[in-house]
Amino acid sequence: MTDSNVSRHKASDPAEWVDQYGDVLFRFALSRLRDPDAAEEVVQETFVAALRARHQYSGEGSERAWLTGICRRKIVDYIRRRNRPDAATGGEQDNDPSAEFFDAKGNWRFDPRIMGGRPEAAMEREEFWEAFRSCLKRLPQRQADVFMLREFDELSGDQICKELGITSSNLWVLLHRARLRLTRRMKFHLEKWGVH
Repeated sequence: MTDSNVSRHKASDPAEWVDQYGDVLFRFALSRLRDPDAAEEVVQETFVAALRARHQYSGEGSERAWLTGICRRKIVDYIRRRNRPDAATGGEQDNDPSAEFFDAKGNWRFDPRIMGGRPEAAMEREEFWEAFRSCLKRLPQRQADVFMLREFDELSGDQICKELGITSSNLWVLLHRARLRLTRRMKFHLEKWGVH
């Protein structure tokens, strides 16, 4: 295959990036960091890094995907900086009610999209995610960061440990405690919807 057969996209003018991608990147960062100021900072860092590295954009993927990849890296960097001085794990460690929602490997036991074919399913899914975001906001910051990196960004345990400078045992304690707290907080919402 020659270079002429490869589909390449031309990079847009960096002066247009904020208008074209600013909102998308902000929502992406906010969904992971839960802090508008932090999300704004990460998006700014993304644009600065992209501007410096624009010669590395090959054009083989979309510009939006390239910028999102940079943003993802900046989010991990931000979380690492935010967590570096504090090695606290926080939380209780009594019986394990998280087993109701998570299996031994930490995977969801039920489909979080819940309620499949019923007409009210879409509304209930939105209620679920709204309740979940609310519960996630109440977690200690370090637990929330580790949970988001593992469950939403799908980083491996080794990657998270390396990025945050923590041991694997500390990682699993943080994940376990995050799951415990989320379980306790979500149980009320799920019972309200008749999911047991």
